[in-house]
Amino acid sequence: MDISVLLRDLFSGITFLFSMDGIKTLVMFIIAGVLIYLAVKKDYEPALLLPIGFGAILANLPPVLEMMAPAVIGTAEAPGFLKVLFDAGISNELFPVLIFIGVGAMIDFTPLLKDPSMIFFGAAAQFGIFATFLVSILLIPFVVPGADDSLVLRLASAIGIIGAADGPTTLYVANHFNLVEYMAPISVAAYSYMSLVPVIQPPVIRALTTKAERQIRMEYQEQRASRTALILFPVIVTLVAGILVPMSAPLVGALMFGNLIRECGVLERLSKTAQNELANLVTILLGVTIGSTMVANNFLRWDTALIMALGLFAFVFDTAGGVLFAKLLNLFRKNKVNPMIGAAGISAFPMSARVIQKMAKEDDPYNFVLMQATSANVSGQLGSIVAGGMIITLVSMLLNM
Repeated sequence: MDISVLLRDLFSGITFLFSMDGIKTLVMFIIAGVLIYLAVKKDYEPALLLPIGFGAILANLPPVLEMMAPAVIGTAEAPGFLKVLFDAGISNELFPVLIFIGVGAMIDFTPLLKDPSMIFFGAAAQFGIFATFLVSILLIPFVVPGADDSLVLRLASAIGIIGAADGPTTLYVANHFNLVEYMAPISVAAYSYMSLVPVIQPPVIRALTTKAERQIRMEYQEQRASRTALILFPVIVTLVAGILVPMSAPLVGALMFGNLIRECGVLERLSKTAQNELANLVTILLGVTIGSTMVANNFLRWDTALIMALGLFAFVFDTAGGVLFAKLLNLFRKNKVNPMIGAAGISAFPMSARVIQKMAKEDDPYNFVLMQATSANVSGQLGSIVAGGMIITLVSMLLNM
């Protein structure tokens, strides 16, 4: 290679790093490094954060790396593999649907069928979604100059869903409203907060409960639901959700189909494939693809900060809504509910249930509330999907008025 060409490329690279775009690129590399650090060192959902962090590195490779850019990022004539993955899995909602098939195959609805009242916690913990939706409508016009009513409503709907800590549903809503420009902060906020459940939920729960409340024990009898009930449950839920909230049908249907594979008893091989190979493969592709949306010019903006802040607000209020609902019930119940169970009504399955059990054991080593927390947690999985469908329906009606 001609030494002059090598020196020219080296000089152009150094010049780029000291330009405004170069500084933004360095900031994105730092953000990607933080995500990878949290995944590897802190073990915060490494299956998600590590691919997202590495995808962000790939997406922000400086243009001076001419040999890498066409293959990774793509050109105007031909997309790179990251753009191919985005078009194939995010823009057509394929990855969220496949993820839910895997999640459905992992879920055992037996605790919920034994105590159907837990489904109310899954509903109460969606309070933050609608509260944040309203707050977002008020704040977005101040941060996104020139945003018309359509953009405000569409963006507010996606931001609100972040509170459920349900990444696939958030992506589904954002894609439905064609929020491609905001996909990076929306998806990163959803999956980051989902990964940080063990960090965010405990302080909120402790602030709203006393030690005596956290020590409340709840009776649980080990009893397997009948096979007939376990098979009928996903079918009935799909029919009811599809009729009442049609926009939730794709995600609810995928979740329930995965669960039906698990419970039918004749597809054990497919059930294990959905739980392991399918879920793992789609998680890797989804993480890298989400990271690829974190391009500096689209990510380092004030509206990104607003989305991250409102997403956290929604998550905190979802957690608080579940806890306060449980405390309200205790005013009328003879057999008290441990208020922490309400916080498990978010969609982050099974992370939130594990956090609740860990907190219960910290205050009482012999307190076992995992099954009740799991019941609320799987209810939250369904609740967030239905809430997403309701938001889509509501906003679509407003946009068509």
